[in-house]
Amino acid sequence: MNENEQAATFEQVAMPHLDAAYNLARWLAGNDHDAQDVTQEAMLRALRFFGGFRGGDARTWLLTIVRNTYYSHWRRVRGRDEATEFDEELHSMGEDALRFAAHGANPERIYARTQEVRLLDRALGEIPAEYREALVLREVEDLSYKAIAELLTVPMGTVMSRISRGRRLLLEAFERLSAGTPDSREVGAAG
Repeated sequence: MNENEQAATFEQVAMPHLDAAYNLARWLAGNDHDAQDVTQEAMLRALRFFGGFRGGDARTWLLTIVRNTYYSHWRRVRGRDEATEFDEELHSMGEDALRFAAHGANPERIYARTQEVRLLDRALGEIPAEYREALVLREVEDLSYKAIAELLTVPMGTVMSRISRGRRLLLEAFERLSAGTPDSREVGAAG
């Protein structure tokens, strides 16, 4: 296969999963800027080593490259800690709020939903990376337990345990953040 054919095949196989790659990079890196860099580097690596792809689940293959790119390079180079800084502007609900409004939701409900999503986002950012990663792959990317186990190179039982524990930690963080936020209590009473 020549270089042009390989690039065209890569585009058909990998590019449909670009959003999933970015989503995983976003949750690993903790911010939009680094996530874009990780995604770009991962896509370049995927293209470079596409000749070694032997078929199968292209999404899992690409997400594995994203994860490896982040852990092998970015995290070490950046010396990042496990904490994820919340970026108000990045996590705004502008588009979603417009979508809710278009479906007739009232402003109070839009505001309440926006606050819940922001709290959930903050809570997810507070749980340890190994649990956050498993939750994002399962709940956001809808990967099977088997695919997650292959991607993380851990037994399926470990994946199930991380997801279970991650859900529990996420709920605890969400409840703690909700209790500590006066606006969220007011919104809950209004909604």
